[in-house]
Amino acid sequence: MTVIHPLRVHRSDENLAREGQLAWHIAEVAADPVEVEPDVVDMIINRVIDNAAVAAASVTRAPVSAARQQALDHAVSVGGSGATVFGCALDRRTSPEWAAWANGVAVRELDYHDTFLAADYSHPGDNIPPILAVAQHVGADGAALVRGLATGYEIQIDLVRAICLHKHKIDHVAHLGPSAAAGIGTLLNLPVETIYQAVGQALHTTTATRQSRKGEISTWKAHAPAFAGKMAVEAVDRAMRGETSPSPIYEGEDGVVAWMLDGPDASYDVPLPAAGEPKRGILDSYTKEHSAEYQAQAWIDLARRLHGERPEVADPANVESIVLHTSHHTHYVIGSGANDPQKYDPNASRETLDHSIPYIFAVALQDGGWHHVDSYAPERAGRADTVELWRKITTAEDAEWTRRYHSDDPNEKAFGGRVEIRLADGSVIEEEIAVADAHPLGARPFAREDYVRKFRTLAEGVLATDEIERFLDLAQRLPELTPEEVQQLTIVAGFGVLAAAPAPKGLF
Repeated sequence: MTVIHPLRVHRSDENLAREGQLAWHIAEVAADPVEVEPDVVDMIINRVIDNAAVAAASVTRAPVSAARQQALDHAVSVGGSGATVFGCALDRRTSPEWAAWANGVAVRELDYHDTFLAADYSHPGDNIPPILAVAQHVGADGAALVRGLATGYEIQIDLVRAICLHKHKIDHVAHLGPSAAAGIGTLLNLPVETIYQAVGQALHTTTATRQSRKGEISTWKAHAPAFAGKMAVEAVDRAMRGETSPSPIYEGEDGVVAWMLDGPDASYDVPLPAAGEPKRGILDSYTKEHSAEYQAQAWIDLARRLHGERPEVADPANVESIVLHTSHHTHYVIGSGANDPQKYDPNASRETLDHSIPYIFAVALQDGGWHHVDSYAPERAGRADTVELWRKITTAEDAEWTRRYHSDDPNEKAFGGRVEIRLADGSVIEEEIAVADAHPLGARPFAREDYVRKFRTLAEGVLATDEIERFLDLAQRLPELTPEEVQQLTIVAGFGVLAAAPAPKGLF
């Protein structure tokens, strides 16, 4: 059964005991030695493959290269074996917090891995780099790593179910710091007290504004979750040394809820597994078939379908207007409701175009698909007929699609909407889509073979054939891996690939 933990602000004179604090409850879940169920293990394997796939595709991009160089410029700490860095040789190690940083950027750069959306937004696969880095550093086996990852996913998804950060313009990685710290605590079999302190510090150091996802979106978008993972590693280290953290971090008079979220009168109901209850949160998350914001996934699939069925809509001369009737989030965050001119700017950054549903729908209509590189190329964004079509596309909030977006019922929860295409001849095309084709309830739900195919596709030209097979063999035996095999759970770029990537120098 699930236990609901009421969360509210407490005055200092109420002396809220640790045992009543959300951070303590999170730590109790993390310390619970419950077994990981087989379907959860299978999905964890899928997401480890998924993360490696998108990391392979991004390994030579500038932000990833910069983060990798920062990591490599730090030596392995003296207390363990260190951790591997995506792309580098198996024996090239760095300190675990810097591996979490470099690998976190590689995973997040293309906005192409898993997602969970509820009261807030998240990419729970961001938990994997810091937990894996610590596992490699301390010599944990595959079974311990699986347990840690199950916790990381569970805690992040439970926080996202209950607490909205976005409406207060707090970046969603504020849920990642605590979840990654909890996952590391599970991995290391730490006591509740230690995990509690780590969760508190991880939250305290990872709250930041959402300006990283607004306007001219910078390369920090990919670094933000990596920073949260790095802070989680450091928070665990500090807590293991007996140091304490701000408390109560959520409920205090000057804590996160009082001053960053809904204020002194706020209340939330946070669901967490009861003692002995398996951690199954990962099964409610979903990955991406397309390299774009998750709310764009279903729209790309609908545009792909329209491209085949109604090819005339790809020509702006035939189109008077296109309106996407959709949820509040899609309209106000990645749609025209954001009132953000950058979302219609052909010179905008890749990160900004990734958060422009008018752009994404226009390109997918014209191309009949989506490519993680070609669809964002400056020459693609600047094509005259694309710009003309793009600027005829707007979004509108629809109350029913907003209700479905926030539904707790997975059978009706939806991330799509209804498109209304008004043609120049006066006719109207109306179509709708609720979830992406790859969603568990979609037309073609992603299964193991799809994750493997995604990995092979994105790794082509980056990893040698034998390296692709080596990684897939390890990943698919994850719970049985020895500590030595866990330390090899990474991807090594082919000869000359990293040599052609940027290698910027900085302070270190």
